[in-house]
Amino acid sequence: MSNSSSITHFLLLPFTDTRELQLWHFWLFLGISLAALVGNGLIITSTVCIQHLHTPMYFFLLNLSLLDLGCISTTVPKSMVNSLWNTRAISYTGCVAQLFFFSFLFSAEYSLLTIMSYDRYVAICKPLHYGTLLGSRACVHVAAAAWGTGFLHALLHTANTFSLPLCGGNAVEQFFCEIPHILKLSCSHSYNREVGIIVFSAFLYFGCFVFIVVSYVQIFRAVLRIPSEQGHHKVFSMCLPHLAVISLFVITGSFAYLKYPSISSSSLDLVVYSVVPPAVNPLIYSLRNQELKDAVKKVVMGCVSTAMHCLL
Repeated sequence: MSNSSSITHFLLLPFTDTRELQLWHFWLFLGISLAALVGNGLIITSTVCIQHLHTPMYFFLLNLSLLDLGCISTTVPKSMVNSLWNTRAISYTGCVAQLFFFSFLFSAEYSLLTIMSYDRYVAICKPLHYGTLLGSRACVHVAAAAWGTGFLHALLHTANTFSLPLCGGNAVEQFFCEIPHILKLSCSHSYNREVGIIVFSAFLYFGCFVFIVVSYVQIFRAVLRIPSEQGHHKVFSMCLPHLAVISLFVITGSFAYLKYPSISSSSLDLVVYSVVPPAVNPLIYSLRNQELKDAVKKVVMGCVSTAMHCLL
């Protein structure tokens, strides 16, 4: 029987035992990571460098891109290294750090998406008060609140999870360390406190979800009162990307954690939830946003021009 003081490392679940497929997994995750890095990097660079993107909506999008980069950097690199070197091990400290940052970044992202729905609500339903309600100082404060909420949430869960005695060995049934699978290793009589914290967190998440739904109900009611087709298009170009990102986040998360118990769990569930959204979010935001596409194009052309100048 194991306990937390005697465990020096954990064994992560491999995607496959076949060497060729392990290498394919490495190259697939490398491609996804590069796509996330380039996409989110371009959005971050554009929102920082292009003056007319210095608005609340793009400030929050900048924060979302930073969180997405952090999310995919928390789980994917270790999985890639393990596949490349045909190993499963992660140190105890590495597992703690992975669980903490995964919980921190995804909690902060969900909080930020909630704030972004409020930003869209104020912009469309209360445009005359937009500058007052979401001035530069207010934007910094609410963004900091999202990051701070995620940090405190992760600190609470991580400290409580790893304070539990572990009786179930050190084999984690997932490709990265996360709370439910660490709890499975704990003694059956000892994890009631963490389950209580998870239930409390679930109520908070549900409250955020209700807030998002109510915000969009008000937004769509306001859209129906807009007479012009051009006004409809402008509102949809502002709201649909955010709504698509929220839907992807909630649907993949619900499928990964709330599916019927008889459906067996697989690493693919967590890949869809933890890896895909950070990679596709930049694409979602740029599809219908001509202003952002023009800014990204300007940044890319500037980089290409600088590179050509250096080469010549």
